[in-house]
Amino acid sequence: MHNADTISRPSVLVLSPDAEAYFPVLETLVSEGVELAAATSPHAARKVYSGQPVILGQPDLVAEVLADMPEVAWVQSSWAGVTPLLDAGRSDYQLTGVKDTFGPQMTEYVLAYLLAHELKLFERLGRQANRSWWAQPSGTLKGKTIGIMGTGSIGSHIARLVGLFGARIIGFSLSGAPVEGFDRVFAGDRLADFLADPDYIVCVLPDTPGTRHLLDAEAFKLMKSHALLVNIGRGTVVDEAALVQALEAGELAGAVLDVFQQEPLPPDSPLWHSPGAILTGHVAARSLPQDIAGIFIENYRRYCAGERLRYRIDFDRGY
Repeated sequence: MHNADTISRPSVLVLSPDAEAYFPVLETLVSEGVELAAATSPHAARKVYSGQPVILGQPDLVAEVLADMPEVAWVQSSWAGVTPLLDAGRSDYQLTGVKDTFGPQMTEYVLAYLLAHELKLFERLGRQANRSWWAQPSGTLKGKTIGIMGTGSIGSHIARLVGLFGARIIGFSLSGAPVEGFDRVFAGDRLADFLADPDYIVCVLPDTPGTRHLLDAEAFKLMKSHALLVNIGRGTVVDEAALVQALEAGELAGAVLDVFQQEPLPPDSPLWHSPGAILTGHVAARSLPQDIAGIFIENYRRYCAGERLRYRIDFDRGY
């Protein structure tokens, strides 16, 4: 039988490759008597699990052990995306994500590639390697139209910062509701109208049944031929085979991809040598313990008080 103190301060399993790094940033809870157990892998988690009702962890790792831990009543994801947990076969617990954390990092990533494209940075480096003088003028983001797919916390942060360069910002979301920082937002049934306008399309959409392969062969044909696609949301949003064909056909200028349908990207994927493709290994943003801790501590206090948790995930909607 649990005593009242145990019920008010449920124990926590931290499951993450950097699990030990969470202990210093969760010291506030430890000092209040909250018991923490750490595991860096599913195998280790099974060994240390002793009925903890709360898990703070990396979704892909938690998904592997969730079926073996029926006592779990709440999982706090350390990632923005929670697809592995949505596919894990359980929905009888509270699942919370993280917001307002990855916006700055992802904005830096997006700006780096937008500016590199305008400044023709990669072309200049190629000319330099060949000792070739190239005086082609650079472009500018001022006056360009940036289309952002996903107008939540990450998309809004990108919109605010990129807008400072004098760009016009349009958005795409399921509801089409107006959002500060966007000059216009298109609803889910206006995808064709949205795609026809931007010089840059930045995708931060989550992985849901409604977003999978949303950017397909038909979508690429609607884009401007000089448009650059940047996908930092989920790899499932892009039909990769259709993108390869679109790049080879010159239907868009290029694609900067940080997320893929299969990660790591297989060596035999044609994306590796597609014209205009720049590929990075899911590095646009990192889950830093010091950033996740604040969200978890606030939610932990809400959980103990029986209050609604922040950033709850709807299992049916997928976000």
